[in-house]
Amino acid sequence: MKLYDGGRAPNPRRVRMFLAEKDIEVEIVPVDMGALGHKEEAVTTRNPMRRLPVIELGDGRVLSESMAICRYFESLSPEPPLLGTDPFDQAFVEMWQRRIELHLLFPVAQAFRHIHPAMKEWEVPQVGEWGEANKPKALDFMSFLDGELADRPFAAGNAFTVADITAVIAMDFCKPARIEIPGKLENLHRWYAAIRERPSYSA
Repeated sequence: MKLYDGGRAPNPRRVRMFLAEKDIEVEIVPVDMGALGHKEEAVTTRNPMRRLPVIELGDGRVLSESMAICRYFESLSPEPPLLGTDPFDQAFVEMWQRRIELHLLFPVAQAFRHIHPAMKEWEVPQVGEWGEANKPKALDFMSFLDGELADRPFAAGNAFTVADITAVIAMDFCKPARIEIPGKLENLHRWYAAIRERPSYSA
């Protein structure tokens, strides 16, 4: 089994952090996304969409998309559960994972891709106005999440889940996206500090 990995990019990090929480080790194939390695044959023959991460199983089957890969490993190694436990809990985690992906990670990524000079050759056309328009969307959701975290330790309840993984990676991505996290969001900052203390954060 091989994981074609894109380093500090958000989606590869999501999978690495997920695997670290489960103490699963797989062979890592580093891909230099800065040098557009994800557009070279090693990746494109496995994922024609030219995106990372990509997991190649021992029998040659391939999965891409970070959440699909996480679901695969959750099925293989249910403990600790990162996608919920009983049917309601699984749906609740999915609800928060989806909210965070759409309303935090996506706008942060759009701000980065459409504003940062390093992305000029990636995002064609690069539309600065669209990047700027996504900044307040991310900030609005941070404020919403801050309120939700007032009475629970994690994004989707009392247990750490994939929703926290997506959220912490989105928060980390704010710096290159040039989005300043408001200091007044005390619950969000408390949660953020706690997640960064987890060993998996450095995966």
